[in-house]
Amino acid sequence: HRLRTGDLRDEDWKHLSRGMGTLSEAPIFIDDTPGVPVMEMRTKCRRLKIEQGLGIIIIDYIQLIQGNGRTENRQQEISEISRSLKSLARELNVPVIALSQLSRAVESRAVKKPMLSDLRESGSLEQDADLVAFIYRDDYYNPDTDKPNITEIMIAKHRNGPVGSIELYFHKEYTRFIPLDKVHNDH
Repeated sequence: HRLRTGDLRDEDWKHLSRGMGTLSEAPIFIDDTPGVPVMEMRTKCRRLKIEQGLGIIIIDYIQLIQGNGRTENRQQEISEISRSLKSLARELNVPVIALSQLSRAVESRAVKKPMLSDLRESGSLEQDADLVAFIYRDDYYNPDTDKPNITEIMIAKHRNGPVGSIELYFHKEYTRFIPLDKVHNDH
């Protein structure tokens, strides 16, 4: 919080400097090419795997990727992209985490918790994924909730394990999730 407001203390600068050093040495590669075609992204990932090694691929978010242009509509295009990402994960033997927007159907329901059918523009995201997780904060929709600052992480699909949910404390100032048993009264 103090970083965003510019109210840093001397010890904050030390922590920030140490963190920046660690982060600058980390093997993190970010490609924010807008509207990247899925085949170009696959090529870049293959090259990165060969040249640097690759432990995980994170896509923020799948609707920003372009298909090959041979589909009739966006839903089919997202399906093609989803299958391509699944294939890439298998080919490179790395997990692919693909974030997705939800459809507006959530907004029109009385209960706002997301469901698998809310994945935007394609049921194939649900079908292709090994695991689908949602984040839900009741205080986002209901300011008078009896669970302020509580976030529910919901595992809605898990091909190789159980589904369920867990509640975490959401420390908004730091965009940080904390196990409830680790929360102190100073949050």
